[in-house]
Amino acid sequence: MTRILTFLARTAALAAASASMLMLAPDTLARTRGAVPATGVAAPAAARVGVPTHYRVVRIDGVDVFYREAGPANAPVVLLLHGFPASSFMYRDLITELAGRFRVIAPDYPGFGYSAAPPISEFSYTFDRLTDVIEKFTDQLGLAKYAIYMQDFGAPVGFRLASRRPGRVSALIAQNANAYEEGLPENFWAPARTLWKDPSPANFARIREAAISDSALEWNYTHGVKESSRVSPDSWVLQQALVNRPGNKEIMLALLYDYRTNLDHYATWHTYFRKHQPPMLIVWGKNDVIFPAPGAQAYLRDLPQAELHLLDTGHFALEEKGPEIAQLTLDFLGRKLRAAGR
Repeated sequence: MTRILTFLARTAALAAASASMLMLAPDTLARTRGAVPATGVAAPAAARVGVPTHYRVVRIDGVDVFYREAGPANAPVVLLLHGFPASSFMYRDLITELAGRFRVIAPDYPGFGYSAAPPISEFSYTFDRLTDVIEKFTDQLGLAKYAIYMQDFGAPVGFRLASRRPGRVSALIAQNANAYEEGLPENFWAPARTLWKDPSPANFARIREAAISDSALEWNYTHGVKESSRVSPDSWVLQQALVNRPGNKEIMLALLYDYRTNLDHYATWHTYFRKHQPPMLIVWGKNDVIFPAPGAQAYLRDLPQAELHLLDTGHFALEEKGPEIAQLTLDFLGRKLRAAGR
């Protein structure tokens, strides 16, 4: 825990000196395991309307897992699973929008955000292992039923979790969260496929530059958007600080290499879709180069009742279309969970 707090203090100093507006809240730097009081900074929107966000840490298999939580304890649960190389920070505004009606919980995976990042020699950075941690996380928090909102890396974690425990899933929301070959275009994924076939130092170096350089982190957020002025630089500046921690790029590379295993799970996930027909909302930035629109449309083969909305934005669609996505999510969950008595 001390290592996390020391890093966060350094990150705050770096961010304050940067050209961006990023400021890491003092309450984050001061947190301990359990709730953290929101002091020393302007109240977030959720707090101003009477639904504060809490910042907490639990220990799972010896790893400190940071998470954000807001909303009534007895309300239906929405589990927010973040993408690459993001963190629960990407859901900061969506949490505010949903927390009036739902208990919203957004963890950071090990190696991401404010969770601990043990070195690759001490922790197996695979999607199976991340799912193990999140599964135990839901158990430790006593989450018997939950809807899952997924973006990017959230899909392989969320669909593993859902197919392991289908009875616990009340609904699914996929936002640029792929589960089909159609969503992996060769013009973007060719370098990754080359790495999967030949994990040589040269191929790892190529992916390191293409996927986790400072310019690549910014591009993740800005490509495909229509109004770049609506996309805050806070996200990629925070990611740059986190990813540039010693050893963190090796963690990201390990997961990018392990991404190949997700393709082997696609058939299992499709069977889960067809058998259980979970209520599903698909909200997708249609200009996403990483996971383009055909990946969204493919879900309808197995889930013909799914609701599909293609939005005129990019990969991190919440940054530009947050209010629209929040309204679609509130409407969908309100109808589906009420109809199912969930």
